[in-house]
Amino acid sequence: PLRVRAAASVEVNADVGVHAGHIAPDATKLIGNTPMVYLNSVTKQGPGCYARVACKLELMQPCCSVKDRIAYSMIEAAEQQGLITPGKTILVEPTSGNTGVGLAFVAAAKGYRLLLT
Repeated sequence: PLRVRAAASVEVNADVGVHAGHIAPDATKLIGNTPMVYLNSVTKQGPGCYARVACKLELMQPCCSVKDRIAYSMIEAAEQQGLITPGKTILVEPTSGNTGVGLAFVAAAKGYRLLLT
């Protein structure tokens, strides 16, 4: 017989990114709060190196890029200014790189059509 365990309760928080035990209401809420890690083996390499070196793990962003932030910021700012509306506005951007990938992700999540040229 199939046995199903009840999952522990999970809190949904619309204001912040995802943390342990939380589920984001949509993928754009996963942007930001990028984890960081110390590069301990790098600083142990040389004698006399006393620095603590940390790096941001941007690959942990929804589209694995720092460009997720700028795409979200561009669309969010235009929405707040009343310049664009989901389902009515078609966004056009002259890019073919990571910015375009980020814009495609955010546009799809928010209900916009996007043309990349």
